[in-house]
Amino acid sequence: MTLRPSAQHRSDAARGDYVALWIGGQLFGVPILQVGDVFAPGAITRVPMAGSDVAGILNLRGRILTAISMRSRLGLPPLPAGHASMAVGVEVGGESYGLIVDSVGDVLSLDETTYDTNPANLDPLWARVSAGVHRLEGRLMVVLDVDRLLAPEPGMRAA
Repeated sequence: MTLRPSAQHRSDAARGDYVALWIGGQLFGVPILQVGDVFAPGAITRVPMAGSDVAGILNLRGRILTAISMRSRLGLPPLPAGHASMAVGVEVGGESYGLIVDSVGDVLSLDETTYDTNPANLDPLWARVSAGVHRLEGRLMVVLDVDRLLAPEPGMRAA
C-alpha cells in the first residue's frame, strides 16, 4: 500500500523551516513547528516487550517520553557503541516522543523550488514515512511525516 500525502500536506512540505537531522549518514528534516525540544538524551529505561524501535522511556524535565530509535524505525543498523546521539522531542496524538538520531543540524528555511515528491527509488520504508524530499546542493533531504512515522503498523502495538 502506498500512502500519498494530501495536496495540502504536499504544499506544507514544499516550503517552510525544518530541523535538520542526520541518521545513518542521511539528511532528514522535520518541520520546525512539530519540534518541541532538541536535547541530549539522558538515561533511557528499557521497556519490557517493546518493539525493537522503542529504545525505552526517558524523563525530560519531568515529562515522560517514549524514546524511538530512528535508526531502527528506518531499517538502519544501530549506532556503534560509544557514539553520542541526540534527540528531538515531538508530540503526536497527545503522546510525547523523543526521536533518537545521530545528530541534529541547523534549521533550514526551504521553499518549493527545491521540493519534489518521493523519488521512485526511495526505500519503500522511508517513502511510507516521507512527505517528500528537498533536493539541496549535493544531497537529498527526506522530509519526515511525523504522524505517519509514529503511527502503529497494522497488527502491531503502538509505540
